[in-house]
Amino acid sequence: MAGRIVGRLLIADPPEQSSAQLTRSLQASKGSISTMTRMLIQLGLVERVGMPGERIDHFRVRDEGWGQLTLGRALHTSRMRTLLEEALTLPSARRPAVRRRIEDVRDFYAFFEREMPALLERYERERERRPPKARPRPKRGT
Repeated sequence: MAGRIVGRLLIADPPEQSSAQLTRSLQASKGSISTMTRMLIQLGLVERVGMPGERIDHFRVRDEGWGQLTLGRALHTSRMRTLLEEALTLPSARRPAVRRRIEDVRDFYAFFEREMPALLERYERERERRPPKARPRPKRGT
C-alpha cells in the first residue's frame, strides 16, 4: 500500500492529495491510507500540507524524500554492520562456515556503509546543477 500511495502522489495532478482522494483513487480503506501515510511521513518520503481554505490535510511527495530515505537506510546499514561485528564474538562464530557467512554479510554492509556517503554527495552535486523547479501552487480539485 505504501508503494501505491507514493506512486499515486507521483502522478497526481494536483500533487497534493487528501486522504479521501487517496482512498477513492486507490480503492483502499481509510485506515490503510492513514497508517501508510504516517509511515511514509516518518520515512521522509511524504509530507503533510495544508491547503488554503480547507481544514483537511493533504499529502505530497517530498522533493528531498529519496535522499532522506537513503540516509535512513545508511544509518540502518551501520547498525547492521555493528550487530554483525558483535555476532562474530558469539561461540557459534568459531565454526568456520558460520564465521564465513557472518563475515560475508558484515562485509556487504561495510561496503555500503563506506560507499553510500560519496554516492549521496555525488547525487546532491548533480541535483544542484539542475535548473531549479518551481513547486506549483496548491489548487483545489482532484
